[in-house]
Amino acid sequence: MFQRGKCYIIAEIGGNFADYKTGKLLIDQAVECGADAVKLQTYRADTVSSKSAMFDQENTGICSQYDYFKKFELSEGLHRQIFDYAKEKGIDCFSTPSHYSDIELLERLGMEVYKIGADDATNLPFLNKIARLNKPIILSTGMCTLEEVHEAVNAILSTGNRQLAVLHTVGNYPTYPEEVNLKVIDTYKREFPDLVIGYSDHTLGVFSCMCAAILGAEIIEKHFTYDKKADGPDHMLSATKDELKYMIDRIREYEIMRGTGIKAPVGNEIIDRELSRKSLITTCKISKGEHFSKENLDIKRPGTGIEPKYLDRVIGRCAASDLDKDYTLKWSDIC
Repeated sequence: MFQRGKCYIIAEIGGNFADYKTGKLLIDQAVECGADAVKLQTYRADTVSSKSAMFDQENTGICSQYDYFKKFELSEGLHRQIFDYAKEKGIDCFSTPSHYSDIELLERLGMEVYKIGADDATNLPFLNKIARLNKPIILSTGMCTLEEVHEAVNAILSTGNRQLAVLHTVGNYPTYPEEVNLKVIDTYKREFPDLVIGYSDHTLGVFSCMCAAILGAEIIEKHFTYDKKADGPDHMLSATKDELKYMIDRIREYEIMRGTGIKAPVGNEIIDRELSRKSLITTCKISKGEHFSKENLDIKRPGTGIEPKYLDRVIGRCAASDLDKDYTLKWSDIC
């Protein structure tokens, strides 16, 4: 599923639709933007939240978690419609379960990849249950300490499932620039050298996603919307179609620009080396047998003759034949 060396880009549409028409629209737009996957959120209000739980974030204000989840929960039938349509459009589609019953639903639908939300990153029994399905897992780590991330990773790997990607995430909605802390990507690469490392974004734009890709994130997840002003708390921090397209295009452009790391002339540089570099050039006519000196040699373009670094080896040696002024010196001209 994940192609090393190519950033896998997930358009998170969960929570931003509650009907087939809107979900279908988001999938169509994600495909047009070049995303690799769309992701849902699978939950039931009755199993994800007690009725006393409250949200208190900038994107939600103070409101009932239960009422929010009730409003945006998706039926099994709608899940199936969305998965089927994504498959028809040739884009990967998977989901984040929030309860054991959600896992059962997703298994009935043939789920191939599981995304684990940051709210369950410390729910070790839940992680263990999903890991034992022996399917790829993408783990978000918002709100975690490094110790907690290690605990989560170990809980998954201890089952023998090595198909794990770990995403740096900040759980603030929205996340402000001073909170993003992209250097955690480097930390994760050191701490988990055998795992795929990525980034899940909750900022108000897409710049941090592009920066994360440059820092080596192999998965980028960004919330995706058809309208930032639509009903629902995640729309405000979601990318629009234009933003997502711009982000993906720039990341793909960077992947081309990144290259191999091997320093060598490329393309027209091979020709330009001779045209733009310099050689030893005679400053006057030189007769056969005459010694070369700093007075009768200069360094000029083109680079088709003896390279300047060999000047000291040429000084004091004799001309093998008569040479004109402004002549590009070659090794065959020296005896």
